[in-house]
Amino acid sequence: MAAITHLHTLARVAEMLGEDEDWLHDICLEMEPEDGIISVYGLGDDCTPAFTDFGIENLRQIIEIHRENEQSARSNETPQGP
Repeated sequence: MAAITHLHTLARVAEMLGEDEDWLHDICLEMEPEDGIISVYGLGDDCTPAFTDFGIENLRQIIEIHRENEQSARSNETPQGP
């Protein structure tokens, strides 16, 4: 495996993918370090997820799964009668 030479912050990935940063933060909680995500700590308690290129690809797959689940849930809803 090649060494990791760069990471992308959550804010950058959200911009790259055209997704809401808060929503991505919620769904990236499903990921593990071996999926290409790590936590980067700043001053105080500041922490942000950061992704390898592999992590971004995994996040794209999770986004797709969430979108499919949302569509499936909507199609399974039955209209309420009067």
